[in-house]
Amino acid sequence: MRDIFSDLDGAPALTPAVKSAAETGAVIDTLGKSGLMFLVNTGAIVSSGDFGVTIQESDTTTSGDFANAAAGVIDTDAPATLAANSTYRLAYRGYKRYARLSLTKAGGTSIAAGAVAASVPDKRPVA
Repeated sequence: MRDIFSDLDGAPALTPAVKSAAETGAVIDTLGKSGLMFLVNTGAIVSSGDFGVTIQESDTTTSGDFANAAAGVIDTDAPATLAANSTYRLAYRGYKRYARLSLTKAGGTSIAAGAVAASVPDKRPVA
């Protein structure tokens, strides 16, 4: 069996908590990585919380420089409205240096959510 533990690196992408507003996640540096995927976990939804998630990209770490990545550079199984108690994958195939998650809110009260970024470093094994 392949040793996935030594081939993947992880980082917090969206702090797990009950979210009542739109939020952007931690900035992930793609330099030295040949792949990046965000794993989003959801929990309870209160009052028909209508939340979605996408990937934003930028050449800098300046918050105002980030924009939604084009659909053509995102592979995802996340629906437009996240469901309770689910896990979704969003893979980034773009060429910008930095990426982050963007949790959007269209209505309702709240959702419990969090995410991690899993990447494939160019140099392995991961220390």
